[in-house]
Amino acid sequence: MVPRRSSRTQGSGSTAGSVGPSSPPSDTSDLASGDDSGSDFEATLRPCGKRGPQRLPNHGHVRKCPRMTEPNGDCSSTSTVNPEPNTLFEAVKSAKIAVETVVDDWLETYKRDRETGFLELINFIVCSCGCKGVVTPKMFRDLQNSEIIQQLTEQFKEDSPEYPLSLNTRPWRRFRAGFCEWLTVVVQRCQYSVIYDEFLMGSLISFLISLSDSQVRAFRHTSTLAVMKLMSALVEVALGVSVQQENSLRQYEAERSKGPGRRATEKLEALTVKRRELREQQEELENMMNAIFKGVFVHRYRDVVPDIRAICMEELGTWMKTYTASFLTDSYLKYIGWTLYDKQREVRLQCVKALQGLYGHRDTAARMELFTRRFKTRMVAMVLDKEPSVAVEVVKLLTLMLENMEEALTDEDCQSVYPVVFVSNRPLAAAAGIFLYRRLLDPQQGAGMDAPHDRDNRTFFRLLLTFFIEIELHEHTAYLVDSLWDCAGPQLRDWETISALLLEESPAEGLGDQQEKALVDILAASVVQAAEGQPPVGREPAKKTSSRERKAQTEERIRLTHCLIPALPKLLGKFSADAEKAAPLLEVLRCFDLSIYCTGRLEKHLELVLEQLEEVVQKHTEQTVLEAASRALHALCDPELALQRHGDRVRSRLADQLADKCNQEITEMLQASSLDEEEVYSMAATLKRISILFNAHDLTPWQLFDPCAQLLQHAMDTGEVPPQVLVPTITSLYFHILWEFSRLPSTDVPEEQLQSLKTRVITFYSLCHSCLSDMDAGVREQAFRVLSDLLLVLGPQLPQDGREELAPLVLCPDAELQSQLAAFLMDHVFYPACSHEEVPATEDSESRIEELHRRRVLLAGFCKLIIYGVLELSAASDVFKHYTKFYSDYGDIIKETLTLTRQIDRQEWAHTLLLSLQQLMTELLHQEGPDIRMTETFPEIRDLARRFSLFFSLHQLQSRPLLLHIHREGILFAFQKTPGSEPGLPALNLPFLEVLSEFSPWVLRPDKALLLTYLDKMSREHLGVLAPGDTGQWPSLVTYRNSLQPQDEGGTGEGSRGAAPTPQPTKRPRLEAPPQPPDSSPWPSSRPPSLALTSTMLRGDPRPPRLSPSHSSPAPSSLHHSSSSMTMGSSGVTPCVREGYGWGPLGGRIEGLGGLRVGIGGNRAVG
Repeated sequence: MVPRRSSRTQGSGSTAGSVGPSSPPSDTSDLASGDDSGSDFEATLRPCGKRGPQRLPNHGHVRKCPRMTEPNGDCSSTSTVNPEPNTLFEAVKSAKIAVETVVDDWLETYKRDRETGFLELINFIVCSCGCKGVVTPKMFRDLQNSEIIQQLTEQFKEDSPEYPLSLNTRPWRRFRAGFCEWLTVVVQRCQYSVIYDEFLMGSLISFLISLSDSQVRAFRHTSTLAVMKLMSALVEVALGVSVQQENSLRQYEAERSKGPGRRATEKLEALTVKRRELREQQEELENMMNAIFKGVFVHRYRDVVPDIRAICMEELGTWMKTYTASFLTDSYLKYIGWTLYDKQREVRLQCVKALQGLYGHRDTAARMELFTRRFKTRMVAMVLDKEPSVAVEVVKLLTLMLENMEEALTDEDCQSVYPVVFVSNRPLAAAAGIFLYRRLLDPQQGAGMDAPHDRDNRTFFRLLLTFFIEIELHEHTAYLVDSLWDCAGPQLRDWETISALLLEESPAEGLGDQQEKALVDILAASVVQAAEGQPPVGREPAKKTSSRERKAQTEERIRLTHCLIPALPKLLGKFSADAEKAAPLLEVLRCFDLSIYCTGRLEKHLELVLEQLEEVVQKHTEQTVLEAASRALHALCDPELALQRHGDRVRSRLADQLADKCNQEITEMLQASSLDEEEVYSMAATLKRISILFNAHDLTPWQLFDPCAQLLQHAMDTGEVPPQVLVPTITSLYFHILWEFSRLPSTDVPEEQLQSLKTRVITFYSLCHSCLSDMDAGVREQAFRVLSDLLLVLGPQLPQDGREELAPLVLCPDAELQSQLAAFLMDHVFYPACSHEEVPATEDSESRIEELHRRRVLLAGFCKLIIYGVLELSAASDVFKHYTKFYSDYGDIIKETLTLTRQIDRQEWAHTLLLSLQQLMTELLHQEGPDIRMTETFPEIRDLARRFSLFFSLHQLQSRPLLLHIHREGILFAFQKTPGSEPGLPALNLPFLEVLSEFSPWVLRPDKALLLTYLDKMSREHLGVLAPGDTGQWPSLVTYRNSLQPQDEGGTGEGSRGAAPTPQPTKRPRLEAPPQPPDSSPWPSSRPPSLALTSTMLRGDPRPPRLSPSHSSPAPSSLHHSSSSMTMGSSGVTPCVREGYGWGPLGGRIEGLGGLRVGIGGNRAVG
């Protein structure tokens, strides 16, 4: 007898864990209809056995009860905990037995006793949910599905929110795959008999539908996955039955069409019976699929759990692709269209992948015209999806639409995809490159398949140039080439065709100037891509290449060298007068395998290239082309190169010419009373060429230091030398010192050589110090860069590692220089116009970015001086106090500096943080007067203190003495009175207590009591407060007191705006406050001197202070911190940073903070 079951074929009114779908725009078509009842399968499941289908009463949501156990630990009488592991679950989890074998064993059990077999299957699913409960035969016979699930919910015994499907470790990923495969194989093994036995599938589907309505996420997730995989397997079976029906109908019609004498009556009857059986099987399968779709899918596709929604979309795409005749209709496509608006990445991703399977074939794509019209706008907009993985698949989807639905995408739609080739994410850019190639650049679209290869590539390059010029993003050629490299690599590596196009002289087929410039850039970018095998800077980190890739890269480099060696002299000869074209061509030379000039006996071509290079240096003054020529000449002067003598000869000839001209012009300037514009231009051009060549070549044998130093000294004495002459002069002197420094031997340094270098270092150091006061901003900036790098190279770390002989070269900046360096930051980095709010919107964005990058390089140079110990740690206060105001511009640099300086000396670091806040407070008092609490700047100071306090949130026991030091010094500062102030008036710094309250959340409870005692003592001494309740007239004092109150006593201090609660130590003995000293103060009673003002205020603020005479500011002096009984000693930890080094002789740029690299002499620095 078939046991009584709840054959629920419709989705229950309960939609546990469901959310409403995104509302699509109104549309009269069925595709936009909001009715979820539309389905091709309207019939219900066939009744099971002798009993009709029984519907469950609507119990609403099944409440998830707390875990309950009997006193003896056993479960209730109706639901028991599994005493032994489920054999199916263990077999699938171990993955040691083939799934087909496990299914066959289970089928044998089911055929012997279908109730036992079915219960084993049900318990396997329950166990896969992470539930330890078991469905017993008694429960199966007496209870309905909802009651069984309620019993399992009550006895779930979940130890954690994790369950098998939620785990992402390798064993559980393997289990998930095995679980899905097991359900699929069950249907495949049963497709000819068991699934039509009117028991197995009906009861299983009914149980899974009920389980998918549970409020327990594990039940809902696992049952949805199971029933969706079951549905996919049934769709495969239904497709097979449909094909058999078509074959039977064709055979039946063929037999009927025969004449009466030839017709086989028995065969017709057999075919009729077979058709009827297949029709019944088809109806039964449709009933099952319709029950699953309406009972599970229409509720779970909008579940609150993204994984469940993603499962529904993935399987729906599988059904449409597998059984197109039944599922590829608007009533099913609408679910995918609606879910394209889902907020979760994985759900949108599955929708797009499902559509890829449909648009990937012309026959299925032709049936999606209505869907395309309705949701095309959304699909095109998803190209800019915030998740790059989704955007990549969307671009691939649009590429499939482009190939299989020619008229689907308009030119306007494609215009939304083209700019994506320039994005920094390489997979997305590569996908957009394929789209661009298919749409615009495929030469086979307009030419026949038999067109010559060279003609095809000419067409490709002309189309590419047209696109590149029209897109107006001409500074990003390398990104465009990299995007097209995977799909159009052979065309981009056709350097013979590119060279022929550039050397074309025919007016009919020749290129315009703009096209020539673009094609030269494409040539240079493709050569660099082929030679280096890496994407351009900023697109993605450089990947580690395999030996096979390195071998292919070497072969490609040899091929491009053979192709371009004959053409490069001709190209340089044609375009040497144009700096924008000559610079990329010189970069091409650096990518050659230069040994081929010798092995291939191509010295003639090398001589021609060197002649053109020398001509470029003599002809141009633009920095980009001169830098490219300097790097190319450096490559040709490599000592390991067999033909190095040719490069040395050209370098010596250039150096002789420039040195003679420089000495002559400097002599004339020193003797002449005035110079005309031509003479100034000629001298500036000469010095600029020298400074750029000095970057990569040792020009010290030409003895240019003394004349350049005389010129710089003359400029400081008279102020008559133009800035365009001074900037390259400073750079040349700097490189001269670095090259001399690099030539010092590692041991046994000659005393004469060391003293000569020391003299020159001191001379240059004093001249640069003077240049910091120059009227021209460019001169001051160059002097600051050079000094920052020179102080770093010749800093305190120089005599280390066995180089004690170099100790005389160490430069120690005096207080005046430190003040000037800090003042330079205020004038050139932290000036008010730096903030984004004050920059005009009409200003060119590119120039703003360049300006921001320049200021970031300057700030990084100053921060490195602090990190390497060249400047005192307290000098960092001039940087730290701007952390919040300029967070969008320099937040990463300042945060990295905060982190690294904390490792140097934690006590001094904490004192520097406090000093930053005190300086801001003092500046505000000078600007606004005593009433500062209502100003706009005061909340900014509190916000800065809150950000500083977050550095103490971790390792609170280690930070305990630091916090005590900050509070103690802060209290002393708050109650400090200015000299000459009237007695009886509160201190002007009293609002600083509100700033100090931002650090209170991280103070331990015993220390709060200690600080309250000290605060009360200071209040009595300075304000005459006899009791805590008498502080109402001083709101800052009230705020600070509240922040120190223990939270269980109602102290939710005003100053802790949304801060974390005071951490309570767990599983540790309570920390007792230290005993107080005899004078009733927890610290020594020494009073600190007045606060040191900032470097800007030391120079004198042009604005008069707004304080009254009785409230004069404190006298400037240094602030010394006192050691307390709770302080910790210096950790002695040095920051883990690489040694900095300069350009030229030391082999590269100084490594900056967070990947910043600082260059000298106008060299571009990459952030």
